[in-house]
Amino acid sequence: MEDVKTIVERIAANVEQVIIGKRRAVDQVLTALLCKGHILLEDVPGTGKTMLAKAIARSIGCSFKRIQFTPDLLPSDVTGISIFNQRTHEFEFRPGPVIAQIVLADEINRATPKTQSSLLEAMEERQITVDGATYPLPAPFIVLATQNPIEYEGTFPLPEAQLDRFLMRIHIGYPEKSDEIAILRRQRQAHPIDALGQVASAEELIELQERIKTIYVDELIEDYIVSIVTATRNHEDVYLGASARGSLALYRAAQAWSALVGRDYVIPDDVKALAESVLAHRLIISPSARIRNITAATVISDVLNSVAVPGARAGRRFERPAR
Repeated sequence: MEDVKTIVERIAANVEQVIIGKRRAVDQVLTALLCKGHILLEDVPGTGKTMLAKAIARSIGCSFKRIQFTPDLLPSDVTGISIFNQRTHEFEFRPGPVIAQIVLADEINRATPKTQSSLLEAMEERQITVDGATYPLPAPFIVLATQNPIEYEGTFPLPEAQLDRFLMRIHIGYPEKSDEIAILRRQRQAHPIDALGQVASAEELIELQERIKTIYVDELIEDYIVSIVTATRNHEDVYLGASARGSLALYRAAQAWSALVGRDYVIPDDVKALAESVLAHRLIISPSARIRNITAATVISDVLNSVAVPGARAGRRFERPAR
């Protein structure tokens, strides 16, 4: 998987010309791209969420559309609408901005639930249905949604069905002091995004997405993943745990993460590295636990500490089988 690592390193290095000092967040986004997964970027304004989405799209040469979610946005503004053509006396479909390879759903929680639900079919089945006609979406198709976790005025929390369709929830965070100084210097004359070029193609990404599926996952790792997800359902502070979709998401993400570091097999550390990003947004914390300031991240940390790691107990030792 060295060539996969090489291509991903090239994309990451290109994105880092714009997003400085946030390599882990960049790697997580690329991991989701390799899994054909959608991403929820949740952070305060000004941390580079929109720029990260634009930089990713430009780096791999994908078509990019931005949808600014507002309370008055309608589902037809997202998916498109059929308009009657008086010349041909037929209805013509005018595609909406969701028909693109990378779609930025900016401030997704500002739209009404009716408009938010217009993305459900697109995110799960990679198609849209308008007036009874179904239209396939281009490949690759990735939704990068952003939301502000602090400001709740005029927002509509995403329902569980919507959250569950995001492979990862990623936090970018504030930059370090040295990185912030570098940002000031790089934007002294112009924004780096204006000069950002393409370093990979959409066809290469599609090929990598298929190759990721061949990453070896041992039976012990499969058991470890399911045990972690099951533990979230049985945790005393959790009202609703992760679903089977969460198990599959963690499985796929671990495969992609191992390829990013140049391995063709998954180890427990791959699972642990992504557990919070993949599972935390799928949990509903009980009201009594929220009063005690228990968060989903706290629960995931507790679960990882309680579930036995393959190879850490007596018996069979985890290793990559010889070919």
